[in-house]
Amino acid sequence: MAALAIFKDLCIDAVDARASAAFWGAALGLEVEEGDPDSIGLAGPSPQHTIWVNRVPEPVSVKQRVHLDVHTRAVGELIALGATPLDTETFPWKVLRDPEGGELCAFEREQVTAYRLYEVGVDAVDGPAMATWWGEVLGAVVHHEDGWSWIGDIPGAPFEAMVFASVPEPKTVKNRIHWDVTVPDREALIARGATVVRERDEGIRWWIMADPEGNEFCAFEPKGAL
Repeated sequence: MAALAIFKDLCIDAVDARASAAFWGAALGLEVEEGDPDSIGLAGPSPQHTIWVNRVPEPVSVKQRVHLDVHTRAVGELIALGATPLDTETFPWKVLRDPEGGELCAFEREQVTAYRLYEVGVDAVDGPAMATWWGEVLGAVVHHEDGWSWIGDIPGAPFEAMVFASVPEPKTVKNRIHWDVTVPDREALIARGATVVRERDEGIRWWIMADPEGNEFCAFEPKGAL
């Protein structure tokens, strides 16, 4: 089946967008762009590397259902940038909090590249089902193995995979990290199970949509579309 959406970029909500942009730019090897202080761009080698850090009024209140996995030479480098340890013993990776209090996972490597985003992690009530759904929507390769579900070879995505972990708790608040996609046919995506959270209006030129578990994403028409 042909992809119904194409990966565009990532977005991170933050109360202090400038401080959060400085942290994530340094952590991921992206350049902080000057401009709108309420929506700060982190730029990389391609438009798909872009991350938008958007100012919001509400602070972190619950465990994030979407988080970023990061390559690093040593977890101390991220702590020096402003991260704090959360769980550095339980897993082969280190669980930290970013300066806003959101979780991230640090994977220590002997060598790292300039760009250091490894994976996007997503909590789900039904991880295998959500991996299958997003794999079909994005035209990616779906994997289910040893209790983990993930999608790889995502067209356009500048990271290795989206990993879907099954958790007992349902989604309760708006995700602070989401991805944007380009959608050639919005109605086909709705027919597949997506819902429209907010229509385009005077304030936004994209649709805010949600997947079957309520995870928000922004859908853009292709450039040049009427």
